[in-house]
Amino acid sequence: MAQANKELGAGDVAPDFTLPVTQGGDIDTFSLASKAGSPVVLFFYPKDNTPGCTIEAIDFTAHLSEFTKHGVSVFGISPDPAKKHIKFQEKHALGIPLIADEEQTALTAYGVWLEKSMYGKKYMGVERSTFLIGKDGKILRIWRKVKVAGHVVEVLEAAKELV
Repeated sequence: MAQANKELGAGDVAPDFTLPVTQGGDIDTFSLASKAGSPVVLFFYPKDNTPGCTIEAIDFTAHLSEFTKHGVSVFGISPDPAKKHIKFQEKHALGIPLIADEEQTALTAYGVWLEKSMYGKKYMGVERSTFLIGKDGKILRIWRKVKVAGHVVEVLEAAKELV
């Protein structure tokens, strides 16, 4: 499992990874390096079919054409398995590819796999976060502890500045 040496910040090279990705009912392999030369949004979310994650994924899908118009690719990442991603995409007509990180490789490398606490019980989980990565593979902006309402529009506005 990848270890995050330090918290990533703007200007750092985005950690590369190769993981399963789902789109249109298919499972393929995705490598961040394959997107070199074009900007990318990676949004890390805790779990398919939960209220906040569903709203966020639907919102990214609703704005996908605008991201695409500006040459920006959008990918969601969670620790859910690829087959669960496909069901999530089909249930909510999601147009964004979803990356399955069951072993928390990218989640750890990006520093979003953290100890969390609910009702006094500690557990490991995903801190909802979004990374905007530039054409050169460097992180341009990071949103941590994301509140879903209005988030996608904020990311889109930042992405538009790249053009």
